[in-house]
Amino acid sequence: MARLPDAFIDDLLARTDIVEIVGSRVPLKRQGREYSARCPFHDERSPSFTVSPTKQFYHCFGCGAHGTAISFLMNYDRLEFLDAVEELAKRCGVEVPRDTRQREQSGESRDLYLALEAASKFFEQQLQGSAKAREYLDRRGVDAENRARFGIGYAPDGFNALKDALGTDERRLSLLDKTGMLSKNDAGRVYDKFRDRVMFPIHDRRGRVIAFGGRVLDKDDGPKYLNSPETALFHKGRELYGLWQVRQAHSKIPRLIVVEGYMDVVALFQYGVNTAVATLGTATTPDHAELLFRNAADVYFCFDGDRAGRGAAWKALESVLPRMRDGRQAFFLFLPEGEDPDSIVRKEGSGGFDARLAQATPLSEFFYNELSKDVNLAGMEGKARLAERAKPLLGGIPDGAFRDLMQQRLTELTGVGQRAAAAPVAAPNPSMRARGGAPAPKISLVRAAISLLLQQPELAHAIEPPYLFGILRQPGIPLLMELIELSRERPGIGTGAILEHFAEREEGAALQKLATQVFPGEPAAWRAEFLDALAQLDRQTRQQRIEELQARINEVGMSGLSDAEKLELRELHAAPR
Repeated sequence: MARLPDAFIDDLLARTDIVEIVGSRVPLKRQGREYSARCPFHDERSPSFTVSPTKQFYHCFGCGAHGTAISFLMNYDRLEFLDAVEELAKRCGVEVPRDTRQREQSGESRDLYLALEAASKFFEQQLQGSAKAREYLDRRGVDAENRARFGIGYAPDGFNALKDALGTDERRLSLLDKTGMLSKNDAGRVYDKFRDRVMFPIHDRRGRVIAFGGRVLDKDDGPKYLNSPETALFHKGRELYGLWQVRQAHSKIPRLIVVEGYMDVVALFQYGVNTAVATLGTATTPDHAELLFRNAADVYFCFDGDRAGRGAAWKALESVLPRMRDGRQAFFLFLPEGEDPDSIVRKEGSGGFDARLAQATPLSEFFYNELSKDVNLAGMEGKARLAERAKPLLGGIPDGAFRDLMQQRLTELTGVGQRAAAAPVAAPNPSMRARGGAPAPKISLVRAAISLLLQQPELAHAIEPPYLFGILRQPGIPLLMELIELSRERPGIGTGAILEHFAEREEGAALQKLATQVFPGEPAAWRAEFLDALAQLDRQTRQQRIEELQARINEVGMSGLSDAEKLELRELHAAPR
């Protein structure tokens, strides 16, 4: 992601009307201070998607989708970060900082993209002149339309075809080398990496060629598939083959089907199943999982039914589980022995393949089936073993209905339930209300202060450092301190920009929930409530220090305190409580 100055992002979000951005794509209905709609990121019958013009962010209470105008464009229009920023900047009449745009769009990276595009065109041209490559694709049933859709080509036999065609000088040779298109032997000879293979270009999310996969025509000619190495442009754990083509086929992707090979993707497209993607010779990674769910709420993983296939499925589950926010679904389809998506769709057509998808195993069922394989649930020992296996994995699921239901299922299987939550501490703001007008659960002073600061970040300027409560040993104090410093360092920062700042951090989800709280009354009254919460925290900090000094006295006597500590203790006792 291109790095832009925080001040620029804050100013851009402050200038942007998020209601206008979202409302031009999703029909919004005003409800009090906010706007609501049916969520565009998951299917629902009643509206749970809200847009706040004052906080400048959106949130879905159904699936948990949330963010600023930037992230909305990234998720809804499927733009990259810089493209979304450019779109908003254009609407607001501001310029994206020149040095960032130049780093992104010029220099060596641009030349690398051009070199890969030239290689792709070269391979496509070579396909026209290779009868055996065309015969192979004919035999696999890949028609001209799909050859063009995927940019399929052919790397000629011989060691120097691409090198001689494109590497006409040292600079071009260097670019081909940096894009992974060349290899070098022990003697130092440089030659084409891909030879006598059908070539599948791999596109990034902007449709640019970033790498290749090559398949042999004769199964005895070395490894079946050969992929580009990792380069400055290509990281196989972050990319999915076919995703660009799926995006071109759908304005809103209904589901994604994850398969293992390039030809599986192409064959499924050929038979009308145009939502297939493939990992690139690697297991499903956390980056893959996030990318999948950013594009579709329902994801199907299609694997062989053998031991290796089930192992790959479990690795996929481990990557997906921490990203299973409410509204997302994952399924696992295991194929009969000796079959793959290519062979199945040829035999059964798209209707048959869809019927198999309809019978796919839900993630929850696969999860407990796999963990229970060697466990005797008739005895307490077996139930305890299952609970211990499941506990760390369930702990990684985001808060929400799915996590609660997964925990409930564990309780049904083992009798082990969740421990009762600690009793809540009364909040200083009893008037705070949850969405829908119902009284919000009582929350701690720290959480109340954080909530108020999220509603009105400029409250941070109502206090000056040093902050006495900063040394208080309570959960959330470091986060409160960080929020205060962030709000003071970036004057004018809005709620949405704060949430964007914490989006990739563990605290992000909790802050998002607190930001959705509805505060009655006028914002002018929130200042007094915020200062009152901090004053109470200061009193707790003084009491904490008194107890620390008293413990010292109990241990070493009054004489063991320094003169400064004795004076501090007197002042602490004299302070109003």
